[in-house]
Amino acid sequence: MSTRTVSVRTAAAYELKLGRGLVQEALNAARERSRMAVLSDERVWALHGDKLGHAEAPVITVPAGETSKSFAQLERVLESLSEARLDRLSCLVAFGGGVVGDLGGLAAALYMRGIEVMQCPTTLLAQVDSSVGGKTAVNLRTGKNLAGIFHQPAGVWIDVDLLTTLDEQDYASGLGEVVKSAVLSGETDFARLEQNAEALLARDPDLLLDVVEACVRQKASVVESDEREAGPRRALNLGHTLGHAIERSAGYGTVPHGVAVAVGMLHACVRSAHEGVLQDRELPTRIRRLCVRLGLPTGIDELRTRSGAALSESELADAMQFDKKGAVWILPVRLGEVRAVTPKG
Repeated sequence: MSTRTVSVRTAAAYELKLGRGLVQEALNAARERSRMAVLSDERVWALHGDKLGHAEAPVITVPAGETSKSFAQLERVLESLSEARLDRLSCLVAFGGGVVGDLGGLAAALYMRGIEVMQCPTTLLAQVDSSVGGKTAVNLRTGKNLAGIFHQPAGVWIDVDLLTTLDEQDYASGLGEVVKSAVLSGETDFARLEQNAEALLARDPDLLLDVVEACVRQKASVVESDEREAGPRRALNLGHTLGHAIERSAGYGTVPHGVAVAVGMLHACVRSAHEGVLQDRELPTRIRRLCVRLGLPTGIDELRTRSGAALSESELADAMQFDKKGAVWILPVRLGEVRAVTPKG
Protein backbone atom coordinates (compact mmCIF):
# COMPACT_ATOMS: atom_id res chain seq x y z
CA MET A 1 0.00 0.00 0.00
CA SER A 2 1.37 3.40 -0.97
CA THR A 3 2.17 6.09 1.57
CA ARG A 4 -0.10 9.13 1.72
CA THR A 5 1.25 12.60 2.45
CA VAL A 6 -0.39 15.63 4.06
CA SER A 7 1.54 18.92 4.17
CA VAL A 8 1.20 21.24 7.16
CA ARG A 9 2.17 24.75 6.08
CA THR A 10 2.95 26.36 9.42
CA ALA A 11 5.88 28.74 9.94
CA ALA A 12 8.08 25.66 10.20
CA ALA A 13 6.38 23.49 7.60
CA TYR A 14 6.38 19.70 7.85
CA GLU A 15 4.72 16.63 6.39
CA LEU A 16 2.56 13.85 7.75
CA LYS A 17 3.07 10.41 6.26
CA LEU A 18 0.18 7.94 6.52
CA GLY A 19 0.15 4.26 5.71
CA ARG A 20 0.95 0.82 7.04
CA GLY A 21 4.32 -0.26 8.39
CA LEU A 22 5.84 3.23 8.49
CA VAL A 23 7.76 3.00 11.75
CA GLN A 24 11.07 2.32 10.03
CA GLU A 25 10.59 5.38 7.83
CA ALA A 26 10.42 7.56 10.93
CA LEU A 27 13.66 6.02 12.18
CA ASN A 28 15.38 6.55 8.84
CA ALA A 29 14.47 10.24 8.92
CA ALA A 30 15.70 10.58 12.51
CA ARG A 31 19.03 8.94 11.64
CA GLU A 32 19.80 11.85 9.33
CA ARG A 33 20.30 14.03 12.41
CA SER A 34 23.51 14.16 14.42
CA ARG A 35 22.06 11.98 17.20
CA MET A 36 18.67 10.60 18.14
CA ALA A 37 16.80 9.24 21.11
CA VAL A 38 13.43 7.50 21.41
CA LEU A 39 10.77 8.29 24.01
CA SER A 40 8.05 5.71 24.62
CA ASP A 41 5.91 4.39 27.44
CA GLU A 42 6.32 1.01 29.07
CA ARG A 43 3.15 -0.47 27.55
CA VAL A 44 3.86 0.68 23.99
CA TRP A 45 7.49 -0.44 24.22
CA ALA A 46 6.42 -3.90 25.37
CA LEU A 47 4.00 -4.19 22.44
CA HIS A 48 5.94 -2.51 19.65
CA GLY A 49 9.52 -2.00 20.79
CA ASP A 50 10.67 -4.77 18.46
CA LYS A 51 9.74 -2.52 15.53
CA LEU A 52 12.46 -0.16 16.75
CA GLY A 53 14.79 -2.91 17.88
CA HIS A 54 17.61 -1.81 15.58
CA ALA A 55 17.30 1.89 16.27
CA GLU A 56 20.78 1.94 17.84
CA ALA A 57 19.69 4.88 19.95
CA PRO A 58 18.98 5.41 23.65
CA VAL A 59 15.41 4.56 24.58
CA ILE A 60 13.66 6.46 27.38
CA THR A 61 10.47 4.93 28.76
CA VAL A 62 7.91 6.44 31.12
CA PRO A 63 4.99 4.76 32.89
CA ALA A 64 1.89 4.42 30.72
CA GLY A 65 -0.94 6.81 31.48
CA GLU A 66 -1.81 10.43 32.10
CA THR A 67 0.24 10.65 35.30
CA SER A 68 3.41 10.76 33.20
CA LYS A 69 2.45 14.22 31.96
CA SER A 70 4.20 15.72 34.97
CA PHE A 71 7.18 17.92 35.80
CA ALA A 72 8.83 14.96 37.48
CA GLN A 73 8.80 12.89 34.29
CA LEU A 74 9.70 15.92 32.18
CA GLU A 75 12.82 16.46 34.29
CA ARG A 76 13.74 12.80 34.00
CA VAL A 77 13.41 12.89 30.20
CA LEU A 78 15.52 16.05 29.97
CA GLU A 79 18.24 14.53 32.13
CA SER A 80 18.20 11.42 29.94
CA LEU A 81 18.64 13.51 26.80
CA SER A 82 21.64 15.20 28.39
CA GLU A 83 23.13 11.89 29.50
CA ALA A 84 22.73 10.61 25.93
CA ARG A 85 24.78 13.64 24.79
CA LEU A 86 22.20 14.92 22.35
CA ASP A 87 23.16 18.25 20.79
CA ARG A 88 21.23 21.00 19.05
CA LEU A 89 21.19 19.07 15.76
CA SER A 90 19.75 15.98 17.40
CA CYS A 91 16.21 14.59 17.28
CA LEU A 92 13.79 12.98 19.70
CA VAL A 93 11.35 10.40 18.33
CA ALA A 94 8.10 10.33 20.33
CA PHE A 95 6.82 6.78 19.90
CA GLY A 96 3.56 6.43 21.79
CA GLY A 97 0.16 7.93 22.43
CA GLY A 98 -0.84 11.47 23.31
CA VAL A 99 0.95 11.46 26.66
CA VAL A 100 4.28 10.53 25.08
CA GLY A 101 3.72 12.97 22.22
CA ASP A 102 2.90 15.88 24.53
CA LEU A 103 5.71 15.08 26.96
CA GLY A 104 8.24 14.42 24.21
CA GLY A 105 7.31 17.57 22.35
CA LEU A 106 7.74 19.70 25.46
CA ALA A 107 11.06 18.04 26.34
CA ALA A 108 12.33 18.66 22.79
CA ALA A 109 11.21 22.29 22.94
CA LEU A 110 13.09 22.86 26.20
CA TYR A 111 16.25 20.82 25.66
CA MET A 112 19.06 23.14 24.52
CA ARG A 113 16.31 25.70 23.80
CA GLY A 114 14.80 23.48 21.16
CA ILE A 115 15.67 20.34 19.20
CA GLU A 116 13.58 18.52 16.62
CA VAL A 117 10.85 16.10 17.62
CA MET A 118 9.41 13.50 15.28
CA GLN A 119 6.01 12.14 16.18
CA CYS A 120 5.20 8.47 15.62
CA PRO A 121 1.76 8.15 17.26
CA THR A 122 0.57 4.70 18.32
CA THR A 123 -3.03 5.43 19.38
CA LEU A 124 -6.03 6.53 17.33
CA LEU A 125 -6.41 9.64 19.49
CA ALA A 126 -2.81 10.70 18.87
CA GLN A 127 -2.97 9.88 15.17
CA VAL A 128 -6.07 11.98 14.47
CA ASP A 129 -5.40 14.82 16.89
CA SER A 130 -2.55 15.37 19.34
CA SER A 131 0.39 14.49 17.06
CA VAL A 132 -0.61 17.30 14.68
CA GLY A 133 -0.37 21.00 15.43
CA GLY A 134 2.60 21.40 17.76
CA LYS A 135 0.85 21.63 21.13
CA THR A 136 2.99 20.24 23.95
CA ALA A 137 2.25 20.25 27.67
CA VAL A 138 2.21 18.65 31.08
CA ASN A 139 -0.66 18.80 33.56
CA LEU A 140 -0.93 20.82 36.76
CA ARG A 141 -3.02 19.87 39.77
CA THR A 142 -5.55 22.55 38.84
CA GLY A 143 -6.01 21.53 35.23
CA LYS A 144 -4.97 19.67 32.11
CA ASN A 145 -2.22 20.93 29.79
CA LEU A 146 -1.70 24.15 31.74
CA ALA A 147 2.11 24.17 31.36
CA GLY A 148 3.30 23.90 27.78
CA ILE A 149 4.54 25.52 24.61
CA PHE A 150 3.94 25.35 20.85
CA HIS A 151 6.67 23.29 19.19
CA GLN A 152 5.82 21.94 15.74
CA PRO A 153 7.20 18.49 14.91
CA ALA A 154 9.77 18.00 12.18
CA GLY A 155 7.51 15.27 10.81
CA VAL A 156 4.70 12.88 11.72
CA TRP A 157 4.57 9.20 10.74
CA ILE A 158 1.12 7.62 11.14
CA ASP A 159 1.06 3.83 10.93
CA VAL A 160 -2.50 2.47 11.24
CA ASP A 161 -1.19 -1.07 11.79
CA LEU A 162 -0.19 0.06 15.29
CA LEU A 163 -3.88 0.41 16.16
CA THR A 164 -4.51 -3.34 16.13
CA THR A 165 -3.19 -3.75 19.68
CA LEU A 166 -5.17 -0.88 21.26
CA ASP A 167 -7.56 -1.94 24.00
CA GLU A 168 -11.23 -1.00 23.59
CA GLN A 169 -11.02 1.94 25.99
CA ASP A 170 -8.10 3.58 24.18
CA TYR A 171 -9.72 2.96 20.82
CA ALA A 172 -12.98 4.53 22.05
CA SER A 173 -11.01 7.56 23.13
CA GLY A 174 -9.83 8.04 19.56
CA LEU A 175 -13.34 7.56 18.20
CA GLY A 176 -14.57 10.51 20.27
CA GLU A 177 -12.07 12.80 18.55
CA VAL A 178 -12.92 11.26 15.17
CA VAL A 179 -16.58 12.25 15.65
CA LYS A 180 -15.55 15.75 16.75
CA SER A 181 -13.38 16.16 13.66
CA ALA A 182 -16.25 15.10 11.39
CA VAL A 183 -18.64 17.57 13.04
CA LEU A 184 -16.13 20.34 12.36
CA SER A 185 -15.42 19.15 8.82
CA GLY A 186 -18.98 18.88 7.53
CA GLU A 187 -21.54 16.60 5.94
CA THR A 188 -19.24 14.47 3.77
CA ASP A 189 -16.99 13.27 6.60
CA PHE A 190 -19.83 12.91 9.09
CA ALA A 191 -21.96 10.89 6.65
CA ARG A 192 -19.01 8.56 6.01
CA LEU A 193 -18.90 7.76 9.72
CA GLU A 194 -22.66 7.16 9.77
CA GLN A 195 -22.38 4.82 6.80
CA ASN A 196 -19.37 2.88 8.13
CA ALA A 197 -19.71 2.91 11.93
CA GLU A 198 -19.56 -0.88 12.28
CA ALA A 199 -16.53 -1.20 9.98
CA LEU A 200 -14.81 1.55 11.96
CA LEU A 201 -15.48 -0.35 15.17
CA ALA A 202 -14.02 -3.46 13.53
CA ARG A 203 -10.85 -1.44 12.74
CA ASP A 204 -10.95 -2.04 9.00
CA PRO A 205 -7.46 -0.81 7.97
CA ASP A 206 -8.49 0.74 4.65
CA LEU A 207 -11.34 2.65 6.27
CA LEU A 208 -9.10 3.67 9.16
CA LEU A 209 -6.57 5.10 6.74
CA ASP A 210 -9.29 7.15 5.01
CA VAL A 211 -10.76 8.37 8.31
CA VAL A 212 -7.40 9.26 9.86
CA GLU A 213 -6.39 11.11 6.70
CA ALA A 214 -9.64 13.11 6.72
CA CYS A 215 -9.08 14.04 10.37
CA VAL A 216 -5.49 15.19 9.93
CA ARG A 217 -6.34 17.15 6.79
CA GLN A 218 -9.13 18.91 8.68
CA LYS A 219 -6.86 19.71 11.61
CA ALA A 220 -3.94 20.75 9.40
CA SER A 221 -6.11 23.28 7.58
CA VAL A 222 -7.19 24.85 10.88
CA VAL A 223 -3.67 24.87 12.33
CA GLU A 224 -2.28 26.52 9.20
CA SER A 225 -4.75 29.39 9.56
CA ASP A 226 -4.05 29.91 13.27
CA GLU A 227 -0.88 28.21 14.44
CA ARG A 228 -0.94 29.57 18.01
CA GLU A 229 -4.67 29.51 18.69
CA ALA A 230 -5.38 33.23 18.50
CA GLY A 231 -8.78 32.70 16.90
CA PRO A 232 -9.99 30.06 14.38
CA ARG A 233 -8.02 27.20 15.97
CA ARG A 234 -10.25 27.45 19.04
CA ALA A 235 -12.88 25.57 16.99
CA LEU A 236 -10.86 22.41 17.69
CA ASN A 237 -11.86 22.78 21.35
CA LEU A 238 -15.42 21.64 20.62
CA GLY A 239 -16.41 19.40 23.54
CA HIS A 240 -13.25 20.18 25.50
CA THR A 241 -14.59 22.64 28.08
CA LEU A 242 -16.72 20.00 29.80
CA GLY A 243 -14.42 17.24 28.55
CA HIS A 244 -11.41 18.53 30.45
CA ALA A 245 -13.57 19.16 33.51
CA ILE A 246 -14.70 15.52 33.43
CA GLU A 247 -11.10 14.34 33.25
CA ARG A 248 -10.01 16.52 36.16
CA SER A 249 -13.03 15.69 38.33
CA ALA A 250 -12.76 11.95 37.72
CA GLY A 251 -8.98 11.95 38.20
CA TYR A 252 -6.69 12.07 35.18
CA GLY A 253 -6.66 8.73 33.40
CA THR A 254 -10.01 7.54 34.79
CA VAL A 255 -12.06 8.74 31.81
CA PRO A 256 -10.23 8.64 28.45
CA HIS A 257 -9.84 12.04 26.85
CA GLY A 258 -11.84 11.35 23.68
CA VAL A 259 -14.66 9.74 25.64
CA ALA A 260 -14.90 12.87 27.80
CA VAL A 261 -14.85 15.02 24.67
CA ALA A 262 -17.75 13.06 23.16
CA VAL A 263 -19.89 13.75 26.23
CA GLY A 264 -18.71 17.38 26.22
CA MET A 265 -19.68 17.74 22.56
CA LEU A 266 -23.23 16.57 23.20
CA HIS A 267 -23.44 18.95 26.16
CA ALA A 268 -22.25 21.74 23.84
CA CYS A 269 -25.17 20.89 21.52
CA VAL A 270 -27.62 21.33 24.42
CA ARG A 271 -25.99 24.61 25.38
CA SER A 272 -25.98 25.76 21.76
CA ALA A 273 -29.73 25.20 21.50
CA HIS A 274 -30.28 27.02 24.80
CA GLU A 275 -28.19 30.00 23.62
CA GLY A 276 -30.01 30.17 20.29
CA VAL A 277 -26.83 29.34 18.36
CA LEU A 278 -27.81 25.91 16.99
CA GLN A 279 -29.35 26.13 13.52
CA ASP A 280 -29.52 22.42 12.59
CA ARG A 281 -31.98 20.95 15.08
CA GLU A 282 -31.27 17.42 13.85
CA LEU A 283 -27.56 17.65 14.61
CA PRO A 284 -27.71 16.62 18.32
CA THR A 285 -29.77 13.54 17.40
CA ARG A 286 -27.34 12.54 14.65
CA ILE A 287 -24.32 12.96 16.92
CA ARG A 288 -26.00 11.04 19.73
CA ARG A 289 -27.03 8.19 17.41
CA LEU A 290 -23.50 7.91 15.98
CA CYS A 291 -21.95 7.90 19.45
CA VAL A 292 -24.26 5.07 20.49
CA ARG A 293 -23.27 3.02 17.44
CA LEU A 294 -19.60 3.61 18.24
CA GLY A 295 -20.05 2.59 21.86
CA LEU A 296 -19.46 6.06 23.27
CA PRO A 297 -21.40 7.41 26.28
CA THR A 298 -23.87 10.18 25.55
CA GLY A 299 -24.28 11.88 28.94
CA ILE A 300 -22.91 12.41 32.42
CA ASP A 301 -25.20 9.82 34.04
CA GLU A 302 -24.06 7.10 31.65
CA LEU A 303 -20.45 8.16 32.14
CA ARG A 304 -20.84 7.94 35.93
CA THR A 305 -22.08 4.37 35.58
CA ARG A 306 -19.30 3.34 33.22
CA SER A 307 -16.41 5.00 35.05
CA GLY A 308 -17.53 4.78 38.67
CA ALA A 309 -16.56 8.44 39.10
CA ALA A 310 -18.86 10.72 41.11
CA LEU A 311 -18.67 13.62 38.62
CA SER A 312 -20.76 15.90 40.83
CA GLU A 313 -22.19 19.03 39.24
CA SER A 314 -20.30 21.26 41.69
CA GLU A 315 -16.97 19.56 40.90
CA LEU A 316 -17.55 19.86 37.17
CA ALA A 317 -18.53 23.53 37.44
CA ASP A 318 -15.43 24.25 39.50
CA ALA A 319 -13.18 22.39 37.06
CA MET A 320 -14.62 24.29 34.09
CA GLN A 321 -13.79 27.60 35.77
CA PHE A 322 -10.12 26.65 36.07
CA ASP A 323 -9.68 25.06 32.66
CA LYS A 324 -7.98 27.28 30.08
CA LYS A 325 -10.67 26.38 27.53
CA GLY A 326 -13.46 27.45 29.88
CA ALA A 327 -13.05 31.14 28.94
CA VAL A 328 -14.79 30.44 25.63
CA TRP A 329 -17.39 27.81 24.76
CA ILE A 330 -17.28 26.36 21.24
CA LEU A 331 -20.89 25.72 20.23
CA PRO A 332 -22.07 23.93 17.08
CA VAL A 333 -24.22 25.83 14.59
CA ARG A 334 -24.49 23.06 12.00
CA LEU A 335 -22.15 20.46 10.52
CA GLY A 336 -19.03 22.29 9.45
CA GLU A 337 -19.74 25.43 11.48
CA VAL A 338 -19.20 26.34 15.13
CA ARG A 339 -19.26 29.59 17.07
CA ALA A 340 -17.13 30.80 19.98
CA VAL A 341 -19.29 32.14 22.81
CA THR A 342 -18.04 33.80 25.99
CA PRO A 343 -19.91 32.49 29.07
CA LYS A 344 -22.10 35.01 30.85
CA GLY A 345 -21.47 35.84 34.50
